[in-house]
Amino acid sequence: MRSRAQRHNRAGRMALNAAAYAVTVFLLLPTLIIAPMSVGPERLLSFPPKGFSLRWYAEYFQDTDWIRATLFSAEAGLISAVCATVIGTMLALALVRGRLPGKGLIELLVIGPVIVPHIALAVAMFLVFEQLRLTGSLIGFAMAHTVLALPFVVFTVLAALYRFDAELERAALSCGAGAFRTFRYVTLPLIAPGLVSAALFAFIISFDEAVVSFFISDLDRKTLPRKMFEDIDFNISPTLAAVATMLTALTILALLIGYGLKRSMERRARAADTGP
Repeated sequence: MRSRAQRHNRAGRMALNAAAYAVTVFLLLPTLIIAPMSVGPERLLSFPPKGFSLRWYAEYFQDTDWIRATLFSAEAGLISAVCATVIGTMLALALVRGRLPGKGLIELLVIGPVIVPHIALAVAMFLVFEQLRLTGSLIGFAMAHTVLALPFVVFTVLAALYRFDAELERAALSCGAGAFRTFRYVTLPLIAPGLVSAALFAFIISFDEAVVSFFISDLDRKTLPRKMFEDIDFNISPTLAAVATMLTALTILALLIGYGLKRSMERRARAADTGP
């Protein structure tokens, strides 16, 4: 009877794993198709490609409009990642360690950008930013992307805070360390892997965001996703496939770097705990 139940559990896990892999392949299939299209020699998008050429990657790097949009996205992503990580970390600490009145309302406001459709947020931000003359500005983009990335930073830091023992903080406080020193020498090293992951999430969300960026851009200052939308409307070429492929590679690289840094920090933390 027990072996039959174990076989059923094993079969259920195999079916669940098969479904998960199938969904993953389905989601990655467009990327697997667009990457070969980016190295085709034809001027029009075609699959499978009838040859191999890096011409469209060269055109991307030689086009000042593409490079300008890429650098602008990178600047906005770095600023919003720093801002979202700092604000999200403080907010997560207040939610976990503090005694905030109306804590449930604050948590609801934090997840608001995830629940509210981005098109509604984009319209609202455009109306506000237009009055403040922030449309098309780096500050405007950084503010908008910080709002969008903040929930993911808070969730990631909350998970890191719940994973480590709060008694370590209480021990530091009981030994005379102030709140800032406790955070600096106890809490921060322990949640550092979570902060790295949160910052990378924030950067990726900002760099890839398209809906809000479309509304708050102007003719001169636009992000890379906005430039890609314009290229779809007016000039569909394999350069667009090359940019999409590089964006995918950049996202995967950022996730791998974050994973590597996280594992390295966790190993150092375990070594420090087991050290003499």
